Order: sequence, then C-alpha cells, then structure tokens
Amino acid sequence: MSRIGKLPVAIPAGVTVTYENGLVTVKGAKGTLTQQITGDIDIKVEGAEAHVVKTGESADANAKHGLYRALLHNMVVGVTEGYKKSLKVNGVGWKVAKQGNKLVMNVGFSHPVDFAEPAGVKLECPSPNEIVVSGIDKTLVGQVAADIRKIRIPEPYHGYGIAYSDEVIERKEGKTGGKGKK
Repeated sequence: MSRIGKLPVAIPAGVTVTYENGLVTVKGAKGTLTQQITGDIDIKVEGAEAHVVKTGESADANAKHGLYRALLHNMVVGVTEGYKKSLKVNGVGWKVAKQGNKLVMNVGFSHPVDFAEPAGVKLECPSPNEIVVSGIDKTLVGQVAADIRKIRIPEPYHGYGIAYSDEVIERKEGKTGGKGKK
C-alpha cells in the first residue's frame, strides 16, 4: 500500500471537492480544476478531508494510489495558492519583454523569438532578464516553463541560456589554446 496514498488531503475553507463518474472537480478562489480518475480508485470526501481509497487489489490500483492522491493535493494547493516558476535569462544583450499576450525574447538568434501565452498560464517579465510563469495547474506551469527553457538551454562554457532561477549550471573550463607547443 502506498505511503503517500494513505495520507488524507486537507481541504481548506472555501474549497469544494466533488467526485462523480470518475471525474474529480476542485473549486476554489483562483479557479476550477478537473482530473479524470481511472482504475480501482475512489475518492471519499469527509468534512475537511479527502481520502483516496483503493477499491481493488490490482497492480494498476497499487500503482495509481499515490499518484491520484498527489494530483488531488496539487489541485487543492493550485486553487488556493497557485504555482509559480521563475526563469532567468543570461547572455550579453539578451532580454525578454511582454507584448500583449506574447513573450518576445531576444536570446542570441538573428531574430526575436515569440512565445504565445497559453490559456491557464500567466507570463510576466518583472525585469528584462527574468520570466515568471504562474497559474493554478502545476503540470501546465511546469510544462510551459520547460518549453520556454528549451528555446535556449544553458550552455556550460559561458553560462548563456534560459535557466530556472534556482538551477545550478555546471561550468566547464574550456580550451587552453595550446600554450607551449611549437
């Protein structure tokens, strides 16, 4: 039995959790999230707690027990507090700016790169070298941040690229230039 799956999910005031026909819906101050539940898993809402319960002993139910509990917890946190990922842009002359619902990035290419703001995610540029991705869906926020980072992955020699703000880039020494050879 999953140690994570056995833990109850605390439901704060102002959040409602409903489970019908394999679909769990979480409503809160910041919005509404839904998740399809498959397999031998059931969700019981009792007062200010929700429990993810296995209805069978199949390998599929054992595998998904902790997963669905973690997804339900992430949904509750998302509709109450939301999620945020911060990225930093490092490069000579590199900058980002928000224009309408697009993020325009000058990151070392011969042309600026436009990144459209997806639905459910908010992109902000507090400074020319910083990007903040925020929203209520943890997986969507993480995927959008990864897609932005993929435009220019940090390289190890100069450290240029788009990196998470807490990411440590392992630096390499580079070539020495063949000193001493004739």
